[in-house]
Amino acid sequence: MAKAGKMQTKVAVPRHWRARFLDHLAETSNERSSAAHAGVSLERACRARRDEPEFARQWLAAVAEGYVHLEMEILRRFREGDFKTADAERYDFANAVRLLVAHRGTTAGAQVMTQDVSSAEVRASIDRKIEEIRRRVTRTPPGGQQLP
Repeated sequence: MAKAGKMQTKVAVPRHWRARFLDHLAETSNERSSAAHAGVSLERACRARRDEPEFARQWLAAVAEGYVHLEMEILRRFREGDFKTADAERYDFANAVRLLVAHRGTTAGAQVMTQDVSSAEVRASIDRKIEEIRRRVTRTPPGGQQLP
C-alpha cells in the first residue's frame, strides 16, 4: 500500500538490465555507475541481489572480475613501464596492491563459486600473484634482498 500523500508509479525497467549491470560492474567496479548504465536504481539492483541467489552469485563474480582487471592493469603498467596516470601523477601501486590483498577473500570466494577448485587453492594462487607484484614493485628477487 502506498504511503498517504505519495503516489506510486511504476517505472519501466529495461528487459536485460541485469546483464548490462553485471558487465559494467566487471569493467568498472562501480555499483552506482553500473546501475545507471543498466537503467535501474542502485536500490533495485541491491534488492535483486538480496532476493535472487543466482544474481547475487553473478554479482560476486563480476566484482571478482574487477579485481582481475586491477591485477592485469598493474602487471601491464609494470611490463610497459607505465608509471604515470593520465594527468601525469605517479600511479599508486602500493594502494592498488593493498586493495588486492584486502579483498583476496572476496575474490577467492567468487572463484570457488564459479570454478571447481578449493578456496585454499584459490588463496594460494592469489598469494602467489600478490607476491609477484610486490617483488616487481620493490624489485626484490624471489627470496632475495632488495635491489638498489
